[in-house]
Amino acid sequence: MREKDLRRTDDRVAQDADGAVDPTAARAEAEVDESFTATVEKGAEKLHRGWRALVTTGIFGGLEIGLGILAYLAVLHETGNHLLAGLAFGIGLVALYLAHSELFTEGFLLPVMAIFAGRGTWWQLLRLWGVTLLTNLVGGWVFMWLVVQAFPEFHEVLEESARHFVDAPLDGRAVALSLLGGIVITVLTRMQQGTESDGVKVVAAFAAGFLLAGLSLFHSVLDSILIFGAIHAEGSVTFAEWLGWFWYVVPLNMIGGLVFVTALRLVRASELPEAPGPDNRVVESRRD
Repeated sequence: MREKDLRRTDDRVAQDADGAVDPTAARAEAEVDESFTATVEKGAEKLHRGWRALVTTGIFGGLEIGLGILAYLAVLHETGNHLLAGLAFGIGLVALYLAHSELFTEGFLLPVMAIFAGRGTWWQLLRLWGVTLLTNLVGGWVFMWLVVQAFPEFHEVLEESARHFVDAPLDGRAVALSLLGGIVITVLTRMQQGTESDGVKVVAAFAAGFLLAGLSLFHSVLDSILIFGAIHAEGSVTFAEWLGWFWYVVPLNMIGGLVFVTALRLVRASELPEAPGPDNRVVESRRD
């Protein structure tokens, strides 16, 4: 092996007697490096979006999750099967991906990786999270009003579904369901970032939708929009009950995604060459 082809690593398993990386291991490292670079680029693009882009992509994100909930309600109303309904909910995540909209919990991986690489600031991350969460809820609120007006037969199933969340006591099970909700959606982002195949990304979206909705995991945006439907239906669910559930699910979703997925990705990325600093071209291209 020529000297210029040798690569050093602190992974002793991958080294030969001269301290060079075996070609197979070198290819694996190159793939990780390329994946990290693509992740940073996508995360930087999100961080540097203008206010108009943040608001519109967030509202559309809430509307598209609402599409998934509409499919979920239709299947659950007809079959009573939560697993089949969860599979139908995947339509919302597919729409979110194909339309390039923004979901609050998608921001637990890519933007954080961009900050790790020096391509953004914490203020930009907080702005992304805050605006996206608020606009997701606004978009979902409007969409569910339309659903309730169009499908009065869904009122009963909306009430029953919402009660699963707002009646849940804050105990170990609720904590676990909230952590899992954050983990699943962040793993979905990781999977979709790890492939260039649109077909594989669509399959991943349906798989995550099945887990989130089919198993009734606690997701701060998805389930809030479902609860909004129950509130619009003028049943017994109230805003106070929603807030009593929402306040702890948001931080637990964040812990699930950031600690169990993103932190491990950062550990892996810490061995890679240092990424370049902020790219002003990203900022300039995103100004409104």
